[in-house]
Amino acid sequence: MKILNLNAAFSALADPTRRAILARLATGEATVMELAEPFEMTQPAISQHLKVLEDAGLIVRRVDGTKRPRRLANAGIDAMDQWLAMLRKALEKNYDRLDEVLAGMEQKKAQKKIKTGEKR
Repeated sequence: MKILNLNAAFSALADPTRRAILARLATGEATVMELAEPFEMTQPAISQHLKVLEDAGLIVRRVDGTKRPRRLANAGIDAMDQWLAMLRKALEKNYDRLDEVLAGMEQKKAQKKIKTGEKR
């Protein structure tokens, strides 16, 4: 198994056709011809998209007689999800700090009103 390259994975996702292929594969395994059906492009063009997705570690193929069905690659999807989870966690910390700052500002504002005798 090759090491996932996040740059290649996110680059592969930059193309809407490849995102659509991944969305289709999320519902289950499919052959090249099945994947090509909804698109107005040739089977070789779809195969090129599949090669990019395979090289990025996002899909894998298996041999089933003469067919080569593709499916999502758990390792590739999980690696991207872990990276995005790290970003989500960092954002949550930023929002928590912002909440603390805003709560402190509200508290100071309320204390100032009490000192000056203002009513809310």
